[in-house]
Amino acid sequence: MYVKDGIAYADEQEQPIKVLSARPLKNYGLWLRFSTGETKIFDCTKLFDFPAFQKLKDEEVFNSVYVDYGFPVWCDGELDICPHTLYEGSERTPL
Repeated sequence: MYVKDGIAYADEQEQPIKVLSARPLKNYGLWLRFSTGETKIFDCTKLFDFPAFQKLKDEEVFNSVYVDYGFPVWCDGELDICPHTLYEGSERTPL
């Protein structure tokens, strides 16, 4: 049970998904370890249609990814991607 905004819920509260680590791969793939314990690969070329992510086309920028507060970020935090979006849009890695 948990209480949120003065309302009691019988279920367990879901924890937000966070990215624990990220590594750039060839062809703009992004290897990710999530707070769920899963590892997945996200194809970042899906983002290139959006103007905000044009900087990631530069391999040097793309390869500079790091994790800050559960988010993969680039350009000193100027650019980030929602962990939930990455989790839902990624493919599981083989064990």
